[in-house]
Amino acid sequence: QVQLVESGGGLVQPGGSLRLSCAASGIMSSRFDMSWYRQAPGKERELVAGMITRGRTNYADSVKGRFTISRDNAKNTVLLQMNNLKPEDTAVYYCHARNIYISGLYYWGQGTQVTVSS
Repeated sequence: QVQLVESGGGLVQPGGSLRLSCAASGIMSSRFDMSWYRQAPGKERELVAGMITRGRTNYADSVKGRFTISRDNAKNTVLLQMNNLKPEDTAVYYCHARNIYISGLYYWGQGTQVTVSS
């Protein structure tokens, strides 16, 4: 059974930092591109940061220079380091895994809430 379990969300003041973690089980992470998405109330889910298996990364313009995605294939874990957080970063953050060999095969985590507020 495939599971993506996010952790590390919470309440933080503007300018603060959080590190999200996604622990994957039931999949070989080397076969998956891993990404973080977020969804704010009333808005569509959007890509925040992605890391493909060959090590390339991509980021939403709104988080470039503040967020960093990394992965540890040996531990089947993907991290999202978020610095200089802003109120507009408030959202539920989701881990996403897409199989690079099988089109249309992907998984979502249950999400973790990040709230940036003073």
